[in-house]
Amino acid sequence: MCYNGNRNFFKKVIFLAERIYTIPVNEIFEEKDGCPICRLRDILEERSLEYILGPAMMESDIRIETNKMGFCKEHFFMMASRRSRLPLALMIETHLDEVKKNIKNKKYRPDKSEIKSGNVEKKSCYVCDRIEWSKQRMYATIAKLYSEEMSFRELFRNQPQICFNHYRELMAFAAPKVSSKWKREFEKDVDSITMKTLEEIRDDVHHFTKMFDYRNAGENADFGNSRDSIERAIKYMTTRMPGEK
Repeated sequence: MCYNGNRNFFKKVIFLAERIYTIPVNEIFEEKDGCPICRLRDILEERSLEYILGPAMMESDIRIETNKMGFCKEHFFMMASRRSRLPLALMIETHLDEVKKNIKNKKYRPDKSEIKSGNVEKKSCYVCDRIEWSKQRMYATIAKLYSEEMSFRELFRNQPQICFNHYRELMAFAAPKVSSKWKREFEKDVDSITMKTLEEIRDDVHHFTKMFDYRNAGENADFGNSRDSIERAIKYMTTRMPGEK
């Protein structure tokens, strides 16, 4: 009875691992709140962290990968800010064991290219890797939907924003997969949405700078929508608000 219970539990864990990074693309685009790819990233990130600090702790294959890859600063901070302190401590403990072993085996010695560039920072993150793996599949799905469904093309065109980084990713990873019939239209839509966001933010930043002219100062100074324009510009360029982990 105990064996069957454990077997069912592990089946559930494996099922969850296979589904955790699968999100219906239409749902992402239907929300129409900011950049759709940022929303996709945020959902994937949240699901990944919940999974890693939950069921994945019992899955040896996942622990082997997290021990080997570790996490980037941003995702370490995100996990540390949660209540799941014991799972994180256990994961860090075995990851440190892996680091210790590799240092003893001289696996972290810098190569010639690292010494020449002056950059020996180890960049590896289990969460980033899984998000990028999923996003590539999402971009293929976006291209397929845009190529085949008129309703999705309308949904895509009505997006309020596309940030700069995700503009480039859409052009690099989705556009080449769109059918030849619709590829130029897809690129035009991506350009249009991204440029609209850029122009709005740029105008707000410009208005913000003008408010520091003494001629615009005073009790009735009208900042309009410009007060948070710096933060919005940073998010447009980086996909994250300042201070956002």
